[in-house]
Amino acid sequence: MLKTAPNADSPRPARNTRHPLGLTALLYLREALQKERYENCAEFVTTAREFGATETEVRYLLEDPRRRPG
Repeated sequence: MLKTAPNADSPRPARNTRHPLGLTALLYLREALQKERYENCAEFVTTAREFGATETEVRYLLEDPRRRPG
């Protein structure tokens, strides 16, 4: 069977690939903020940034910890 290459004009669904440890660190940051355990937040922010979280994602949680990281 002959395999065909995908058409360059066809739209592909956008994938949001994120490192699982970065997302986990954002979830832990959210939990620490909600439980007011601020001494742990710096470590979670550093880990999240190391594994690809953007400054905007971190700021989003810092503004309102009830939000869910995307």
